[in-house]
Amino acid sequence: MSIHSKARRDAKKRRLAKLRTAVPVVVPIEPHAELRDPQGNLLGGIVRREGEWTLGLGGRIVGESDSAARVLAMLKRAASLHEREGQTVQLTCSPVLRNAADQEVAGQGLSFEQFEAKLAEEMAGEGVMPRGTVPGSSEVRH
Repeated sequence: MSIHSKARRDAKKRRLAKLRTAVPVVVPIEPHAELRDPQGNLLGGIVRREGEWTLGLGGRIVGESDSAARVLAMLKRAASLHEREGQTVQLTCSPVLRNAADQEVAGQGLSFEQFEAKLAEEMAGEGVMPRGTVPGSSEVRH
């Protein structure tokens, strides 16, 4: 054995010990919208993670999209469905999400309300969607 073998083994052990105790890299999740019932229970929400908007409803992730307008319109649609069933809900939205959605639809030459109407037409044309899906599968990944 060489004189340096023990030193190399010890250095390797120290490196491996550091790697084991190192803090894993956590991808930040930014909350941007919440849909809550009167008791404060979370019914749905939108977060941004790794540059994508993620929509969650009923405790499950139902889709991800690059489109802020699409996920916001879907959450607003969920809020209106709850209200139609007689359940009062509160939808809060961050300025970042609102601005991103407004800029996106303005780029299409639409207002947000026009975009919502267009999305509703698309959804009506697709018929009833299976539970846990988001329309526009070309833009949304499940």
